[in-house]
Amino acid sequence: MEFTTVLFYIFALLLTVSGLKVITSRNPVAAALFLVLAFFNAAAIWMLLEAEFLAILLVLVYVGAVMVLFLFVVMMLDINLDVLRRDFKRFVPTATVVGAIIVVETALILLHGYGNTLTPVRDVSAGVAGATADWSNTRLIGKLIYTDYIFAFEIAGLVLLVAIIAAIALTTRHAKDSKRQKISDQVKVRSQDRVRIVKMASEKSEPEAAPAPAADAAPGAAPASKA
Repeated sequence: MEFTTVLFYIFALLLTVSGLKVITSRNPVAAALFLVLAFFNAAAIWMLLEAEFLAILLVLVYVGAVMVLFLFVVMMLDINLDVLRRDFKRFVPTATVVGAIIVVETALILLHGYGNTLTPVRDVSAGVAGATADWSNTRLIGKLIYTDYIFAFEIAGLVLLVAIIAAIALTTRHAKDSKRQKISDQVKVRSQDRVRIVKMASEKSEPEAAPAPAADAAPGAAPASKA
């Protein structure tokens, strides 16, 4: 058995265990950390398959950005675990059916794509116009994306942009603390409704202060009467 095969089984075992811990862990922070570990093991398997571009992309995008965001959100939100556990059994049948469908579809794709392959395909540059054998995987992927699949790539970017805008609109639509501009009200406004001019004197005389009582009067003496 080759050393790369041993590494593949090790990474595959860690990936499977991490995936199981993601869905069975009671602490959401621990589940997010196990998902990070699962992504790292998947990236290692892709490195063994000589797909270094996809491996680096998985680490940078999912582990470095998406999962860090998930982890911060989970840690900052005060999640009531009792409420989540209360409705867990109700969604188990639906989750089991969905999981079984995903497993069957994945198995059919793997059997159809790799079941009839006797020898691994190494020369992937033969199907790319103008490519040579010394091209890297990153250069081949870029060549295919921006030539043969340019329209699909632009449509995918447009769909992601629409999804981002929709997510922002849904999260800020019913926020109590958010303030919005009403352009129609701003256009209809009049100066009389916004500005009030008050006329007042520039100077104002202060009232005279009352005389202070004499402090040197003898105690018990009657006040002097006015003539």
